Amino acid sequence: MGVEFTYPLILLLLIPCAGLIYFYLLKSRNQAKQKETKVVAVLRSLIFLLIILALTVPQILLPLKGSTVVFLVDRSASVKDSEAKTLAWIEKSTEEMDKDDSFAVAAFGDSAVAEQAMTTKHSSITQYSSKVDEDASRLESGIQFASSLIPSHSSGRIVLFSDGNETSGNAVEGAKLLKNKNIELDVVPLIEEAGEDIALRNLTIPPSLYQGEKTELSLEVDSNSAKKATVRISLNDQEIIKKNVDVKEGSNLYTFNHTADDTGLQVYKAEIIVEKDTFTENNQLQAITKVKGTPKILIVEAEGTGRIEKILKGSGLIVETTVPEKLPTTLSGFLQYQSIVFNNVSATSVSENQMKLIEQSVKEFGNGFVMTGGENSFGLGGYFKTPIEHLLPVDMDIKGKKEMPSLGLMIVLDRSGSMVGNKLSLAKEAAARSVELLREKDTFGFIAFDDRPWEIIEAGPLTDKEEAMGKIRSLAPGGGTEIYSSLEMAYNKLMDEKLQRKHIILLTDGQSNTSSDYEALIEDGKEKNITLSTVSIGSDADKNLLEDLAEFGTGRFYDVTEASLIPSILSRETVMASRTYIEDNPFYPSIQDTPEWNGLFNDGVPKMNAYIATTTKQRAFLPLVSEKDDPVLAQWQYGMGTTVAFTSDLSGKWSGDWPAWGKWGSFLNQLVTITLPKFESEPYTLTQENSGEETVIMLESASQNNLPLSANVVSENGQIVDANTKLVAPGKYEIIIPKQSGMYYISVKQENNKGGTNLYQTGFTVPYSEEYLQQGLNKSLIKELLAVSGGQELKTEAQAFHDLQTTSRQKQSISHWLLLTAFLLLFVEITIRRFGLHRVMHLFAGIPKKTGSKSLKSAETVKKLKTVQEATHKTRITGKANLKSESNNQSVRPVTERRKQNQPEKKLSESERESQMKRLLEARKRKK
Repeated sequence: MGVEFTYPLILLLLIPCAGLIYFYLLKSRNQAKQKETKVVAVLRSLIFLLIILALTVPQILLPLKGSTVVFLVDRSASVKDSEAKTLAWIEKSTEEMDKDDSFAVAAFGDSAVAEQAMTTKHSSITQYSSKVDEDASRLESGIQFASSLIPSHSSGRIVLFSDGNETSGNAVEGAKLLKNKNIELDVVPLIEEAGEDIALRNLTIPPSLYQGEKTELSLEVDSNSAKKATVRISLNDQEIIKKNVDVKEGSNLYTFNHTADDTGLQVYKAEIIVEKDTFTENNQLQAITKVKGTPKILIVEAEGTGRIEKILKGSGLIVETTVPEKLPTTLSGFLQYQSIVFNNVSATSVSENQMKLIEQSVKEFGNGFVMTGGENSFGLGGYFKTPIEHLLPVDMDIKGKKEMPSLGLMIVLDRSGSMVGNKLSLAKEAAARSVELLREKDTFGFIAFDDRPWEIIEAGPLTDKEEAMGKIRSLAPGGGTEIYSSLEMAYNKLMDEKLQRKHIILLTDGQSNTSSDYEALIEDGKEKNITLSTVSIGSDADKNLLEDLAEFGTGRFYDVTEASLIPSILSRETVMASRTYIEDNPFYPSIQDTPEWNGLFNDGVPKMNAYIATTTKQRAFLPLVSEKDDPVLAQWQYGMGTTVAFTSDLSGKWSGDWPAWGKWGSFLNQLVTITLPKFESEPYTLTQENSGEETVIMLESASQNNLPLSANVVSENGQIVDANTKLVAPGKYEIIIPKQSGMYYISVKQENNKGGTNLYQTGFTVPYSEEYLQQGLNKSLIKELLAVSGGQELKTEAQAFHDLQTTSRQKQSISHWLLLTAFLLLFVEITIRRFGLHRVMHLFAGIPKKTGSKSLKSAETVKKLKTVQEATHKTRITGKANLKSESNNQSVRPVTERRKQNQPEKKLSESERESQMKRLLEARKRKK
């Protein structure tokens, strides 16, 4: 047993306390009370000592029985096949533990998790239940986590199951910290049998090329056995090389010739295919190069007529045309092009993620974007509150318009259990967006249904949009699915409304529990000018019913397989219901003074039939406006890129005489080329280093200037990556990002000495984790871990609970006992100062056994003192006295004798009582 002080420095307060006691002794020179002074000094010293000790929070260390063990299991990919072995080892070990032993189980990969909380009872673990990222092995993190499971007052042991190969962190430093916590680290090595494995180690291609340039691709392959394999190389997901090769044991190098035909950032992917392989994760590598040449344009249009492509190609541009369904799904797919044109494309055909990727390509990498009008574009296309709206120079909502028809909109939303999760969340957000598009005088109602309808927002004027959106977003899921009664309620709400346009939107992912006469209901609604559109979500919905309902209701049917399209669909439906976005009175656009367009418009422009009404954003340029000052042609700078909105169409239906205009080809060329990147390119040399938990990119400029530089790093899925950029030498910059396997794109922007801006764009890849390389047992690291921690390599399961080198101790605070003792001593000290040491000693000692005259006299004096005190107390309360005046030298009769004299009390007058009280008080003062 020992004692531990939590705050030992507080003991220094004993020094000034000792000085105070010494000062008290010097001050008290009364020889008559010298003994009493010393006793009081001792008591005060003890009181100070006890209080100061209590402030240090002392804890008694009591020995504990048994061992506390945490089994720490490496579950990374390199030892994945050892899981059954570790489970059996732990099971057998815990079967043999004593009743006082306790254990816990933790696992780690990239991070650590608890599989079994600390327990004293044997419990079987048949499998690991927690999910661990097996792409990495962070031994240090695992050791720190395991040590946190051991109680702070207890010694313990960590039994580590691992091959000793760590991908990041410093396990040795983690093991060193265990000694300070009295925790031992023992190791059970995990030895994996080496299977046949082949791995791509490096794919090399020049970082930049010119269009038409021939280049050489080199591929380095490692294998632990000789075998036949197939090498396949693709460019932007299109296979360009396929070759059978004979792989020898060890390192192999293969080279392939290729001509760079396309411009922009190009992604090469190498893959090796074999019949038998341990890790397939190390069979792929990617590399990125930038090909300079003629700009490449992507035109997206639903009809795919190719007329626009033909005109643009005639002006020397490289153009590709595709349909919305074939749009790229990765950032690299969009970075192949310098500008993208959406020609009358509906937002319901483009996913939210694809829109975000386009936005990133414009904002961070300087690509251009053009949107042209039509019945499926701008607000009519459902682009309200989308990433595409963010990058355009116009807003989809019409602001400040007063001449709009009155509108009544009812949304009927399925809230059944099958809608739980992303579907319901997106549907609620879509309904909230629809509310934002409405005016306050519009009529709006919201009905949610499961096995019955629930009127969440009663149909009426939309006086408080925020309140309505709050109610929609707070909707919770329910039970079954009953469509008809909910649809009937929506129709009934709009039947008698005096509105110019009435529309219902029904969204569901299921089938109705009942079948009713929908056709009669919809026919009644038609007579009241009510239209109906339906949205089928997922594969379980009754698509035939919903399609028929939309056809009967003269609305539109949407078959949604991707939930992210729901907001765009509802935005489109809300806009379509009003039918006020199309301005179809023929007019001549007004030309604004815009230098970039003046040369094209100096002779005037043709008549236009129609356009989609939008609202100009601040900072946008308007080369062309309508007679109502609505934007017809608008452009602005968005991040590093330029975007353009042409609110009429390109087919001639809305644009009228424009396709027959002599400058039509020049106009289309200008429409696209004005969005092409205009930055000067600064040549940087890029080198990459992957170490520990970081990827370090070194950029070196030939100019070697110290001008500020900003760098944005974006992942393949369009997510901005946290990047730390700093200048390390003249013209040399370091960019650090977290190490994570994948493909990344970097955009560097720097002001130059000419007042312009330099832009550099490229990409890089972080290869697969080293976990997917066969490295065998890292004996040196395991040996070092055991050396710094004082542990051992365990051979048998029973060793897990062998006696610890340091006895576990339980800490128990004694501060409260010290304070209680100090309080009791303080009470004694006050009593001594109040009544004197001599009297207190006799009070504590009681009546002595000896009857000597001195003892008897002292006893009688004490008795007299008690009698006087009792009489004084009684006199104060009752005003009566029963004491006789006696001379100072007369002895007091024993109490027993006085009790025998049963004399009646004598009443005292008021003056006598005052005189007696005065004498008693004077007597007390003299005794003090």
